[in-house]
Amino acid sequence: MIDRRIFSLGLGSALLTACSTGAPTNTPASRMRPVPNAGWDAWVASFKGRASAQGISQNTLNLAFQGSGYLPEVIERDRNQVEFKRSLEDYLAIAASDERIDTGKQMLVRHAGTLSQIEAKYGVDKEVVVAVWGLESRYGARRGDVPVISAVSTLAYDGRRGAFFEKQLVAALQIIQEGDTSPANMTGSWAGAMGHTQFIPTSYLAYAVDFTGDGRRDIWSDDPTDSLASTAAYLARAGWVRGRPWGGEAGTVSGTPVAVLQPQQPGPRIAVFRNFQVIKRYNNSDSYAIGVGHLSDRIAGGAPFQASFGPDATGLTLEDRKELQRRLTSAGYDTQGADGVIGKNTESAISGYQRANGLAVTGKPSVELLRQLGG
Repeated sequence: MIDRRIFSLGLGSALLTACSTGAPTNTPASRMRPVPNAGWDAWVASFKGRASAQGISQNTLNLAFQGSGYLPEVIERDRNQVEFKRSLEDYLAIAASDERIDTGKQMLVRHAGTLSQIEAKYGVDKEVVVAVWGLESRYGARRGDVPVISAVSTLAYDGRRGAFFEKQLVAALQIIQEGDTSPANMTGSWAGAMGHTQFIPTSYLAYAVDFTGDGRRDIWSDDPTDSLASTAAYLARAGWVRGRPWGGEAGTVSGTPVAVLQPQQPGPRIAVFRNFQVIKRYNNSDSYAIGVGHLSDRIAGGAPFQASFGPDATGLTLEDRKELQRRLTSAGYDTQGADGVIGKNTESAISGYQRANGLAVTGKPSVELLRQLGG
């Protein structure tokens, strides 16, 4: 949701990075364990009075904070966020990868009945809902397993964005008090984003829906129904126009756009409509909105963008960079995949190859390096 995008990387964007070969994955969240911290203890004692004044019962407070604690890794991640400046070509190589498209098509079939019902009720294209799901959590595979009460209380106590996270903590307690989930089951990202489509607590309270009719808005379940419906409900309330496109490559989509963007030159010109701005309410980024829109089109059977991005500053095209990664891996320097996105894993592999072969260690790709690797 837009209010959670105060982070330099919202979870969806972070996952795009972590799941690519372009950057290392974070330390597994499951390793996070509370550590003693007297300052956090004192802050929680003070906070409980403020929470009670906002209608949080003593029983809820006792349940929520039993076993919760200060998570130093959360502060480390908050301090060490990196503002990744991916080109649109790199972003789409991850967001609309063959794997993500194929899995999206499978999910569209697997949940066809549910998605059709959601589309009928909220008027948001089912492919768009699935695309958000794909970008936010890889279709539920990476929902986050950090205890939310511990995470947001740690961030609230830390104080850098204390007021924001205290608001999220109160909202998380309200969710528990209303019976939608238990403290133990309330897990998410290190920053408190939860479920298949990564709602923060305040957005959950405002937009989550109980589509299954079981009395709980359960976005944590392996069953994604409530999460997908909640996403559609959010987009609908944000102003989604039923039956209208988000946009597309200029010249391939009909109607009068509100704008024509060209985020990268050379590269495709993107005609965007009002629904593009609605997607940006979920994540206020042109690349994210283009990624969701294009992934949704590809899931629906649409074609890739036709305009070429051309070579990058090193003289390598996307296919050249993929081939470089394949050749490095074949030579024994594993890049952890071949998506054409150059980041820490690939740079480490290049450095290893250069070091072993008596070359200047730069960690940078080049046409000459591709040639030296043969093939």
